[in-house]
Amino acid sequence: MKHVTPLLLLTSLLFATLAYGQSAKSSATAAAPQSSASGTPSTPPTIGSAIDREISIIEKEVVEAAEAMPEDKFDFSPEKLNISGSDYKGVRTFGQQLKHVAASNYLIWSPITGEKAPDTANDGKGPDNMTAKADIIKYLKDSFAFGHKAVATLNASNLVQPISSGSGRPTTRLFLATFAAAHAFDHYGQLVEYLRMNGIIPPASRGQ
Repeated sequence: MKHVTPLLLLTSLLFATLAYGQSAKSSATAAAPQSSASGTPSTPPTIGSAIDREISIIEKEVVEAAEAMPEDKFDFSPEKLNISGSDYKGVRTFGQQLKHVAASNYLIWSPITGEKAPDTANDGKGPDNMTAKADIIKYLKDSFAFGHKAVATLNASNLVQPISSGSGRPTTRLFLATFAAAHAFDHYGQLVEYLRMNGIIPPASRGQ
């Protein structure tokens, strides 16, 4: 009997150790999915996602600028101010600027996928009879959605593959994908001036 007690103690200790090991292993397994869900790094960037981010930036600024301008000012252009010594005759109105950005988005991005730009592109002018603020903004948003779809097809093998632009000039998907964003940024600068001329602070500049 003297040898039984130590044997029982050793046996109990062995089972306790094994039980603890199984419990720790189970806890780690159960915690793994949660750790993965909250701690896994975001998906590595791709060529398409990098350019898509740039498009998202200018899309936000242009759309917010459009939404900030009252509808009765969509026909505004600096020509209406009659500034002495200026040469604003015939420049685009605020609404025409937005339609031009949208129409150009379609024309520039369409060769990336080979799709035909919609007839509403109208040589970069957009629909002539479209004047309502809501319609213009929808047309604008749809054009950026088209751009997101186009750049999602970019990859290392087709990025600089020779293709033709909408005007028939030799180019690459990389140039078209980035040029559309650059073109929109150019016109965003003009939209900002139009807002300022009407006493409106562009949304992107508020709180700074």
